[in-house]
Formats: sequence, C-alpha cells, structure tokens
Amino acid sequence: MQSIGQSIVRVDAKAKAMGQAHFPGDFNLPGQLYMKILFANRPHARVKVIDTTAAEALQGVVAVFTAKDVPDNIYGMIFPDQPVLCGPDSNNPYGDRVRFVGDQVALVIAETEAIAAKARDLIRVEFEDFPVVASLEEALAEDAPVIHPDKGTNTFCSYKIRHGDVDAAFLNCDVIVESEYHTPVQEHAYLQPEAGLAYLDEQGRITVVVGGQCNHEDRHQIAHALQLPEEQVRVIYPVVGGAFGGREDVSIQIVLALAVYRLRQRGIERAVKIVWSREESIKGHGKRHAYKIRAKWGATREGKILAAEVDVYGDGGAYAYSSHPVLGNAALMSTGPYEIPNVRVNARVVHTNNVPAGAFRGFGGPQGAFAAEMQVNKIAEILGMDKVELRLQNLVDEGSLLSVGSPLPAGVTIKQVVKELGKRTDWTHRKNLARDFVARSGQTASVRRGIGMACGFKNVGFSFGTEEFCHAKIELQGESEIEKAVLYHSGAEVGQGSHTVFKQMTAEALGLPLEKIELVLSDTGTSNYAGSVSASRMTFMAGNSIRGAAEAVLQKWQQEDRPAVAEYVYHAPRTSSFDPETGQCTPNFAYGYSAEVVEVEVDTETGEVRLLKVVCANDVGKAINPMQVQGQIEGAVVQAAGYVMLENFIQKEGYVITSALSNYLIPTVLDIPVEVESIILEYPDPIGPFGARGMGEMPYMPLAPAIVDAVHDATGVWFESFPLTPERVLRGLGKIT
Repeated sequence: MQSIGQSIVRVDAKAKAMGQAHFPGDFNLPGQLYMKILFANRPHARVKVIDTTAAEALQGVVAVFTAKDVPDNIYGMIFPDQPVLCGPDSNNPYGDRVRFVGDQVALVIAETEAIAAKARDLIRVEFEDFPVVASLEEALAEDAPVIHPDKGTNTFCSYKIRHGDVDAAFLNCDVIVESEYHTPVQEHAYLQPEAGLAYLDEQGRITVVVGGQCNHEDRHQIAHALQLPEEQVRVIYPVVGGAFGGREDVSIQIVLALAVYRLRQRGIERAVKIVWSREESIKGHGKRHAYKIRAKWGATREGKILAAEVDVYGDGGAYAYSSHPVLGNAALMSTGPYEIPNVRVNARVVHTNNVPAGAFRGFGGPQGAFAAEMQVNKIAEILGMDKVELRLQNLVDEGSLLSVGSPLPAGVTIKQVVKELGKRTDWTHRKNLARDFVARSGQTASVRRGIGMACGFKNVGFSFGTEEFCHAKIELQGESEIEKAVLYHSGAEVGQGSHTVFKQMTAEALGLPLEKIELVLSDTGTSNYAGSVSASRMTFMAGNSIRGAAEAVLQKWQQEDRPAVAEYVYHAPRTSSFDPETGQCTPNFAYGYSAEVVEVEVDTETGEVRLLKVVCANDVGKAINPMQVQGQIEGAVVQAAGYVMLENFIQKEGYVITSALSNYLIPTVLDIPVEVESIILEYPDPIGPFGARGMGEMPYMPLAPAIVDAVHDATGVWFESFPLTPERVLRGLGKIT
C-alpha cells in the first residue's frame, strides 16, 4: 500500500473548493464582541497622553485597553523588544515609544465592528515626534538617532566570515568584478489578512483561533505578555490563507488574548473577534528585508573563482523580528553554492523606522543568491565562458567546504541539478535561438528576446545553532486488526499541503491505506511542539517524527497494548552559530538545490518585460506528493516573478505609500510566465524521511538573477536593482532620465 510518491488529492481540497473550509475570519461564537486597534500612524514618537474618555463613553463600547493593561508589555521572536501596546504606564523602559506606523497603541472592544471603529477614532493621543530614520544610510550615520536607546546603536546583529587570504588571492586573479546590488522590500500579500477569535474554552483556557506558522511559539508569546503559565493558553490554527513567513511573527495573537483575559477579570466571559483590513495588514505586519550588497569577486582566465569579498547590509525596520537568522542566510548565500577558497563577508542589519522586516520565503537567501549569481554571470561574460560550464567548475560537491569552514551535509547534488537543467533545456541551442529571435520572427526591432540562468541552494530548518525538534503522537485503534490510526501533530497547514503529506507519510510508515488515517492537527491543546512550518523544514521534520512514532506504536500494537499510543520527538543533527571573529560554524543540517533557465521578451520602447518560459530543476530528494511539489515550484516562480518584476513597495520617511493592492501590484494571470516547466529530481537526502528534502523555498532562490541575466542577454544592460518596472528598464536603457 504505497502512499509515498502518489499525487493524492489534498485533504483540504474539497472543503476549499466548495467554500466549506473555515479560515480564522470565518469563526464566530454567540454573543461575541469585536475589536479594533488604534495604530500609531506615525513612524517615530513618544506617546505622552492617551485620552480614551470619549471612546469609553460611546454606547456599545465594552472596554478600551492601553499599555497599562498589559502585564508584561514586551514581546519578540528572537528577543523581546516590541511593546504589545505603546503608551504611558508601560512596565518596560521605552514602552511609550512608537517606532513605525503600525505600532499598536490602544484596543477597543465593542458590541459591533462599526461601534469599535467609531470609538477607535474618538481616542485622542498626544505624541512627541522624534527624528525619523528612513534608510540604511541614515541608520548607519554617526549622528543617527538611536531607535532603541537601551541598545546604544542601530546595528542590532552582525556577522563575519573569514576564510583563506582574500587580499593575496585577488593578486592572482585575471578578472575582478565589483558591483553593488539592491534588493527591495516585498509584501507577503497572503489571501487572508490577519484575523482571529479568542474565547475561554471548556477548561477555562484563553483560546486563540488564528492564522500562524508555529502555534506553540504563539502560545509562548501570549503567556509571556500576560504572565500566565503556558498551560492556561491554547492556540488553534484552522485553515490558514497563506503565510510565506509573514505569520512567523505575532500580529493580533497577544491582543486578542489580552482582551479576553482582562474582560474575564471584569466578569465578562465573551469571545472577541478581529479582522484586519488589507491596509492594516500592509502597514502593521512584517515584510521581506531590503538589502544592499557590495560584492567583489575574482577569478582566473580559466574560470576558477579564487576570492569573494562581500558586504551585506539589511534594513531590519523597527524591531528585530527574525532578522538574525535571515541575515545569517544572506551572509552564507552571498557567495552562492560555490567552493571559493578565499572569502571575506561582513554582514549587518540595522534598525530604521520602516515597517519591521522578518521572514519571507527564502529567508534572506534570495537576496544573497541575487548578488552571488549576478557575479558569476558577469564573470562568465567577461571571460567569454558558457555559464553552465563556469558553474560546474566551481560548484560545491560532496566534501566541499563552505565559506564558514565546514563541509556540507552528505547528499550534495547541485552539480547534478545544473547538469540536468542544461541537458533538458538544451542550453546552447536555446541561446542561439534567443539571439536570432528578431530575424526569425519578423518582430519589430524594439522587441528583443533573451535567455538567462542561475542556480541556488537553501537550508532546511532555522539552524545556526537553533535546536530543531518535532513531536508526533500516533494512536492505533481496533481489536484484532488496526481499524483506525490517529495522528496528533501541531504542524501548521498554510496552503502548501503539509497536512496531506502528513497523512501520506503516516500511512506509509504504518503500512495502512490512506482511508484508515485520521488527523488531529494544529492545536496546542492536543499536540506538543512541532516547530514552525517555515524554513522548508516541516516535511523533513514532521516526516522523521511520524516515522519514529509509527515504529514505536507498531511495537506496542504487536505487544497487544491496545489501543496503542506512542509519542516520538525527532531531533535534527546539531548545528552551530557563527564564530564572532571567523564565522566558523556548522550552519545547517540539510539543504535543497535548484537551478533555473528563463526566457524573456523585452520591449525596448515601452520597457515592458514579458516572461515567456521558466524551466526549474529542483532536487526534492523524494517527491512525497509530486503534484504538490509541482505546485510549490509554480507558486515559488510566480511569487518570485512578482518580486523581480512588479512589486514596488514604497516607504517615504517611515510612511507606507503603497498601502493597498491597487498601488502595490502583485502578479495576476496576465503577469505570470507563459509556461513553467518543472523538472522534479529525486536524489535522496541521507537523513530525510523517505529521502525527502525540504523544497518550498528552493525554486524561489535563482529566479531574480536568472531573469536579470535574460534581460541582459536581450538588451546588453545589467540591472543591479529591481523590480524591473517599465520605468526602471527604460531608465537603464537610457531612454529616460
């Protein structure tokens, strides 16, 4: 009864297709109240006075809460640095400061949503405005205002990598390429904005139904802020309308719980609901980091890359969020999947008064990969070498040392991926066709076709010293034979199909048909810690935990311990963080590998870039569900295409200008590639469950440099920043100033 490798229908497909699936905003309880949040709507200031008198007097208002109502008014994923509510009487120093427009100042709880909104607008706040730090350059200036005075500096994380003798190596290089790259902010734009419902369950626990990526981490943050034992807080994830890293960090979880907590103290035991508008979601929650990367690479005339020097600067916005591991990835991947004997990397991330930056698909990798792959493509052009052949000379292999001085985990397949991509795309032939496009097609001379390529790798798991573990419990029911197997697991389903592969892996591990598997998922009240569904880790981690639980429960069943129940915690191999001086570390326990070829058309009169075809080769180790793997590849390509070509997030002096989907444009059906060809490769990971690797982020990694390479092939111009809007393309072509 093989379940692995089958494209079974997703377990949530029917409910979603028929409109029966319940997302967080769909939950309601009798007698529920409604919440609205007063945002700061200014980038940097001190809250001097909050006058809630008029709001509280409005008929239908049940309560108004401010900073004084938060037991421990601070939270944060890496370390606590953000007030739950900004204002006077906070129990933490500087808790009265707002540092970006989306900082939350007050909560209004009312009988209806309309009353709550009206009351919110009646709250009067007196601010003392501070100078705004609006850019990386301003944050790094010697006289820059310090956004977090208790830290004494705007730089809140930095890493170094020192490998070999970079200066001596440059003396032996025949070609040196120096460039500065800029990658933009990106909005997650998930289908459903932040929404949730909080109430007291039958055991008296504060229960929050919300969308997220790690319900036990949400529970921890809530319990910390309310100063409650974690057992008194329950977090449930229903169907989640997309995440992409954006739901890693807290948005409404704590304030929903706070409302129920304080209302109960007033003798009011009613549920509280909130649904953010799209504008609130865009202004109030984290984004992809903008990066500035200066790169200097050197190679011999034969194409051997000898040295790389890279300076990486990240705009972390107002709070830390997950900037530390994101910067770690960017630093590691800024030299690409190449064995370079001499490397010097300086990486830092700084605070500004922009919207905080956090996790986003690729987790710093796409920014680093853009710089690395651009450098390789430029070296190939200068040397007149084929880009595939140049890569094959320099790509890592089994036993290769990374820039941080440690070998990659076994199962290094980037060379196989690049070779297979070159073979399947007939790389040389396609390049000739692209160059001859105008003559062949009879198109006007303004439309030019180009082809480009890039490759990349991405870690599985947070790593860099983070302890990675995942819990699973399985119960077998029946008398003489197993009638039903129940998997208890807290791993989230955010649209990528994790719960479907949970079912497949459970059936495979137990040797049972799929119809005998029942799932009890994503509830801290029924399952222990599984970690975040992010960093391409959940299939890898959950699969190993499920296999362990299956082995243990089958043993109990064979011993006639029925119903049989067994639990298992999978611990991934240990990793280590950067040495502060050398960067030496074992950063990750597993990787996935990807490479892409892109064909584009560029209209040199209008500046329009059209994606004709993307061919993506991705080593997934083992495709648990091939159709879902293809969906992940296509989804990553479309999302990355938006990042590269369309999505222009604008902030000015700390204010968000593109606060709606009418002026922040994401891809529609008219913007996606004409064709995406997915090449699913299966070279088993030695420690992956059934050989599987993580793969949700890997197809994202190479697309930006591959598109820019194709545009260069068409126009002869290198674009070192994006998105490639028509205006930016025309400016690069010298058509406008």
